Amino acid sequence: MAAANSTGNGSPPVALMVLMAAAMVAGWFVNAVRPPPPTPCGTEGGPPVTAARVRMRDGRFLAYAESGVSRETARFKVVYSHGFSGGRMDSPRASQALLEEMGVYMVAFDRAGYGESDPDPRRSLRSAAMDIQDLADALQLGLKFHLICSSLGCHAAWASYYYIPHRLAGAAMMAPVINYRWPALPRGLARQLYRRQPIGDQWSLRVAYYAPWLLHWWMNQTWLPTSTVISGSGSFPNALDEKNRLFALSTGLFQKKARVATQQGVQESFYRDMAVMFGRWPEFEPAELEEPPFPVHLFQGDEDGVVPVQLQRHICRRVGWVNYHELAGVGHFLSAVPGLGDRIVSTLLK
Repeated sequence: MAAANSTGNGSPPVALMVLMAAAMVAGWFVNAVRPPPPTPCGTEGGPPVTAARVRMRDGRFLAYAESGVSRETARFKVVYSHGFSGGRMDSPRASQALLEEMGVYMVAFDRAGYGESDPDPRRSLRSAAMDIQDLADALQLGLKFHLICSSLGCHAAWASYYYIPHRLAGAAMMAPVINYRWPALPRGLARQLYRRQPIGDQWSLRVAYYAPWLLHWWMNQTWLPTSTVISGSGSFPNALDEKNRLFALSTGLFQKKARVATQQGVQESFYRDMAVMFGRWPEFEPAELEEPPFPVHLFQGDEDGVVPVQLQRHICRRVGWVNYHELAGVGHFLSAVPGLGDRIVSTLLK
């Protein structure tokens, strides 16, 4: 019995040593993958609050920025949901002349965890829609308002069609990002287009889907393949997109925008965004949605290097009720295309 429990020289049993080593490795791993706590704006050690903010139903604050005409005189009230790495200062870039002519009030906001909006550890598709509704109610936009969403921020649009269709008068989506694992997508085509992405983007989406709790650790390992979107290292097939990417990197604008977006923690902004958009959609998927009681427009460039136009076409054909506008010679960043912001806003509100 003694030989079974020890090495015979007073040393711990081999099995116990292995167990202790495994526990130490497990403890290290748990600590390594745990993201650092957020640094909310206005708290000790956190960034200052400089933006106008409103309180949500759960006590969080959302930061926002207004443009166009005043709320009191507006004929149309529009909420804008920014894309990945964006913020409340983003917009479709419609001209002030058009906004005044049509009587448009527009409010953009930092989505939860971005910029100066409080983090939401329970972020989900539902919370994205509820934040839009709470913002509209806090600003007294009325029973119905219009919604414009861009890129990855369009998960909030799909969620709004599902959770708050009674609050919307119309919606427009600008190059909405897709989830390659939506069941309604043709498997062979989705797999083929998925594998055309840079290997780091493939792995980032894979981790977001299968192990979102691992994202923070994974994305901080220089020896692992990570997102070219976050690093800005991926080139774009569209000339204007690529020109703007190189300009933003060379002038420091890309880095500055990322610092502002992630100032409360990259986990609370970028990585929660990825987990919601590219993770599992248990409540619904776009192809299953019933036609909402308002018009929906989707604008998509045929040279988009982020969202494959082939999959966007399939989604719109499958859904049936989306007014699809394909833009020849246009890439992913639609707000950068001269005059397109006016077209999007006027199409939505006509």
